[in-house]
Amino acid sequence: MEEKNTEKRLDFIREKITEELASNKNGGKLLFRFPPEPNGYLHIGHAKSICLNFGLSQEFEGAGTNLRFDDTNPAKEDQEYVDSIKRDIEWLGFNWEGEPKFTSDYFDQLYDWAVKLIKEGKAYVDDQAADVIASQKGTPTTPGTNSPFRERSVEENLELFEGMKEGKFEEGSRVLRAKIDMANPNMHLRDPFLYRIIKKAHHRTGDKWCIYPMYDWAHGQSDYIEGITNSLCTTEFEVHRPLYNWFLDQLAEADKTRPEQTEFSRLNLNYTVMSKRKLLQLVEEGVVNGWDDPRMPTISGLRRRGYTPASIRNFANTVGITKRDNVIDVSLLEFAIREDLNKTAPRVMAVLDPIKLVIDNYEEGKTEWLEAENNPEDENSGSRQVPFSKELYIEREDFKESANRKFFRLTIGKEVRLKNAYIIKGESCVKDEDGNITEIHCTYDPLSRSGSGTEESKRKVKGTLHWVSAEHAVDAKVNLYDRLFSDEAPDARKDPETKEVIDFKTFLNPESLQVIEGCKVEPSLKDNKAGDNFQFQRMGYFILDQDSTPENMIFNKTVGLRDSWAKKS
Repeated sequence: MEEKNTEKRLDFIREKITEELASNKNGGKLLFRFPPEPNGYLHIGHAKSICLNFGLSQEFEGAGTNLRFDDTNPAKEDQEYVDSIKRDIEWLGFNWEGEPKFTSDYFDQLYDWAVKLIKEGKAYVDDQAADVIASQKGTPTTPGTNSPFRERSVEENLELFEGMKEGKFEEGSRVLRAKIDMANPNMHLRDPFLYRIIKKAHHRTGDKWCIYPMYDWAHGQSDYIEGITNSLCTTEFEVHRPLYNWFLDQLAEADKTRPEQTEFSRLNLNYTVMSKRKLLQLVEEGVVNGWDDPRMPTISGLRRRGYTPASIRNFANTVGITKRDNVIDVSLLEFAIREDLNKTAPRVMAVLDPIKLVIDNYEEGKTEWLEAENNPEDENSGSRQVPFSKELYIEREDFKESANRKFFRLTIGKEVRLKNAYIIKGESCVKDEDGNITEIHCTYDPLSRSGSGTEESKRKVKGTLHWVSAEHAVDAKVNLYDRLFSDEAPDARKDPETKEVIDFKTFLNPESLQVIEGCKVEPSLKDNKAGDNFQFQRMGYFILDQDSTPENMIFNKTVGLRDSWAKKS
């Protein structure tokens, strides 16, 4: 097996794999896995792991990556989450090996192996409640206390474990534990749980089981069953590795592939939370409008906000694979989408806070169709025709009746250029009884049309404004999204007096969503479909929302043209 790409600098995982291939470990076989629990939607942290595991199988010839659902807790899992995870992985541009796998596929084998451990005197049924067992665990520097049920006979343990399987006992009344070492410095080796009783229907196995394996018991054995060579986990599982290996020591056969666990740093972003439990809380309490709310760090939310697969893959590659945990600035993620959309998104004109602009010396009833470049960064993007007429809409903030020399937009007596059109000069404005400007009047230079080649068209003016023809404008709603939290570490702040962790929802940004009705966009946008990305000139990047229709157009702001948070900071 040969590595496809050797040009870029290898991280420690790729270096390790390259060394393994050189020594012909596992006969040159490489099989990875991505094992999400279907108890929520995937977030940007999972995207890093997806890009690593599935990316490796693309980089190394003959390698593969399994998608395996760690579905061992029916109380929290659902088919909806299974479907969303598959959709997110495919959207990111990756394919898994064969059919998706499920830990529930291995429940019978896991049960049989648990029986094997009981028969060998390496597992026992404990009748104590979970909190009592926890109190006996000790501390990392003091040994734990043996359970009073630790020395039960093999026969009694087998009988009780079968009774657990058959539903004879209530939830919480018994657990199956591995018999390892209650004095081991690693707390995970102090007789860990293998099975607990959960009397809830499973999304795949129904009511067949009422005992379910714990993560540590199911994870490594599932890797072993599938022939995984490299089990890549985030660093919080490093302390679990001795237990991962202990189980394999008891069960693995010498002539079969034995998986090896390697840990890398998880992805932490500032100004967000990455806990699925907390994200679920936001959904259930109605703080956000579902898992795909564009303010959420979920892949579904990022997709609806306008992030592209390429931008997320590029972000993951930029962050890289390291052993040390750190917090990544969310501005790096925003940079990734700006960089991608700058190359690919068509430039269009949209006015979010419209005020009417009347060109007094333009012919009544006349419409010109002016040529507008779609994307100067993409020579193959072509151009489109935009209508121009006597009455236009411009942004309200682009006009001041009087202004200083640093105001480079429209004011009385000064000139600006209308993008792709003409140079205009502010003449007057109309106000209502409260003194609010309701209409702006100007004149235009008919010889100054952009691209006409005339001397007038080459005249330099300091400001350029976007606009939309009033007669042809299409109404739209625009959702302006900002960061969901105003604090860079919303789930890590402590009260200075009580030292207790402050509820992360305390730091919700009240301005994270602003809905603007009555926006005006150019008519070409009616021909687009949900999911299309655009740059609203001078405003930022936007996406046509999935709920949008030609009669009710809805755009979501992806990100501004520049990092406004850096300026705030």
